[in-house]
Amino acid sequence: MKTTPWGFRDILPEEAQAREEIAQTVGGCFKSHGYLPVETPLLEDKSSLDRGGRITDTPFKLFDDDGRLLVVRPDNTLPIVRLVSTRLRDAALPLRLRYEAPLVRAQPRNSGAARQFTQLGFELIGEGGDAGDVEMVSLVIESLQALGLTSWRIVFGSVRPFMELLARCGDASLSSDVLSLVHANNLVDLDARLAQSSIGEPLRRAISELPRLHGGIEALDRVDELAVLAGIEEPLTGELRALVQRLEQRFTKDGEGAGAASDAVGAQTVKAGSALPSSAAPFGLDGALSFDFSIMNSFDYYTGLVLKVYAGNLPDPVGTGGRYDSAFDGVFPKLDRVPAAGFAFSLERLEGACTASEDARDASADHAVARAMEEPLRIAVPKGSLNAGTIAALEAVGLDVSGLRDPGRRLIIHARDLRGEMAGGEVPEGGTTAGSESEGEGASATARLTGPSIGDVEFIIVRATDAPAFVAGGGADCGFCGRDSLIEADLGLLELVDMHYGACRFIEAEPADRAGAADRAYARRGCLRVATKYPRIASAWYESRGIAADIVTLHGNIELGPIVGMTDRIVDITATGTTLRENDLVVTGELMECTARFFVNPGRARLDARVRMLAGRLAAYAAACGQRG
Repeated sequence: MKTTPWGFRDILPEEAQAREEIAQTVGGCFKSHGYLPVETPLLEDKSSLDRGGRITDTPFKLFDDDGRLLVVRPDNTLPIVRLVSTRLRDAALPLRLRYEAPLVRAQPRNSGAARQFTQLGFELIGEGGDAGDVEMVSLVIESLQALGLTSWRIVFGSVRPFMELLARCGDASLSSDVLSLVHANNLVDLDARLAQSSIGEPLRRAISELPRLHGGIEALDRVDELAVLAGIEEPLTGELRALVQRLEQRFTKDGEGAGAASDAVGAQTVKAGSALPSSAAPFGLDGALSFDFSIMNSFDYYTGLVLKVYAGNLPDPVGTGGRYDSAFDGVFPKLDRVPAAGFAFSLERLEGACTASEDARDASADHAVARAMEEPLRIAVPKGSLNAGTIAALEAVGLDVSGLRDPGRRLIIHARDLRGEMAGGEVPEGGTTAGSESEGEGASATARLTGPSIGDVEFIIVRATDAPAFVAGGGADCGFCGRDSLIEADLGLLELVDMHYGACRFIEAEPADRAGAADRAYARRGCLRVATKYPRIASAWYESRGIAADIVTLHGNIELGPIVGMTDRIVDITATGTTLRENDLVVTGELMECTARFFVNPGRARLDARVRMLAGRLAAYAAACGQRG
């Protein structure tokens, strides 16, 4: 073999030494607080892991000679749950365990993403409540400081409020769909699914708004308000408030009030200029801590606190973790429930964060591009049929789009937010006020723009189908494309706004003069041959209908597939149906409707307030456009 399999790579001595130093530093922090090393096998019995919680798919499965289905582990917490449940049931609690171990996860092919990662993690078993949460978060902070990282952010969420709301739906199918959509970061389809349900308006509003909440203590206040409106009287944010209070007591500028020596993790002094917005500010929500309730880690064993850590201006988290208090139910003698929490750093992303300042443009398969927050907000603008609608929307919300109207061969257009230049309703030369009519439907939808300016922006001009890759890879912070492009890319981007332009339908079609031929071929072969540019969308639709389909991926003139007899039918988009009629094709099925969407890199949405600011303006614009029809 001359090369490594895709998604895997060799690590040469210089980089391996840097990784070793990072691992030793982080492992040393864990060790100094009594965390003991454990190792688990690379292969696990899939059924054993499934009992601990839902696992993301792994690309590597095999059967052993006993006929058991084995998987290469995609996670390290579930194997440790299995280890503790079978080997350490009589151990004294709390258990403090640490590990350094590789894992393998599925990734979209041809996305440039790595499939093998190394995790540096720890598990705290038997210590619950805010004491356990504080120990976990404090150990994370100490590790970041030991690495010398001076720019980092911890973003907290909690599974509990969302699960409490879903428990009141009384509809298992709805709850399952809603949870899947939130896991997939698809807040647009979440609203559509809720609109189809029969649940009451207060509960519907709470479920829709909760994963959109972010910020400081005000976000917690809103969570509790929504819960009360939905009929939940008990506050759902008590654990998060207690956590923040204890962290603020422990981490102050000069270490004031920090630390009882009896704490499992000793108090640390946050040095001025490290994670703080100013030297006088306490370690708290206005500095390195924030909340975001869109965080729903992909494993469903979490029961409370979840967190992601960002560093080095990377939009990908360098570590994730949370509380999973139900994994050990009935495992330990005489204890019905044993609390547990854990956290894992990605060695690859820590390496990227540590070196980001040296070369922020260093391409890596292990993390997205690092971009400093003071750089212009970068927006991916699609070419083609979505271009005019996107320009109209951007202009309506106050951005200077003059350079987009005739970009020539330029790929990056430098612009700015005109809001800060509109004093007293004055209109800049060649522009419009944010609340006035301009070309493009619904240009007055943003009404009267108020609040801070986004500042400088950069528009990068891309194909709509490429926009998700640029945003996921950190080449842009946010962007626009059709719903279809997001589905086909499958990159876990945060879909925030249905823009209501670029409407089209996904249809199945066949030649009019061959009516019934596809059905007869399917009855004979047991498989339908279908030409399409959209293999993921087509495959999912046929699978949902229980039809075996052989998808033939083409990139243009797919109508020719059934006309020349190469396929039975096509799956394609249509806006007016003209192309179908001109080629004597008739519609045989409707897959879905599609419009343009505004989407963001989840990390950028949690780190850069400008992304959410733009999303808010666009949501108001799109809502008004939708009302106007």
